[in-house]
Amino acid sequence: MGRTDSLAKLAWAYGVHLTRRRLSRPRSQLQKLLDTYAPDGIRALTPAERERHPHLIGCINCGLCAFAAARMGKARLPDVASSYMRLYARVGEASSDVEGDGPDFEAAAAACPVGVPLAEVAAIVRRTAAG
Repeated sequence: MGRTDSLAKLAWAYGVHLTRRRLSRPRSQLQKLLDTYAPDGIRALTPAERERHPHLIGCINCGLCAFAAARMGKARLPDVASSYMRLYARVGEASSDVEGDGPDFEAAAAACPVGVPLAEVAAIVRRTAAG
């Protein structure tokens, strides 16, 4: 009788849980998520950036953009397009690569064999690193 009683109590508790889930309004946990990751430099993408994101992370790390932008050894442009757009905690590191005497992102993007829009990537890196 003990096992049957336990299963009946478990079924009852699960039924109550499902009923409460259906009757209560779901609460957004987005702000809590953003607050959790804000100290790591992770900021939310804007809706336009979120829509463009699949195009921004297509880098194959060939390095042609660094040669075309005459920034070999100064900016890690392949990293800007690949690592920094995937590992958001590293965005702060990338901001130094896109500041100052800026690389020629138009030439770099033109040399990209997969068409990563590096100017857009740099703009997102600047915005998210600034906070």
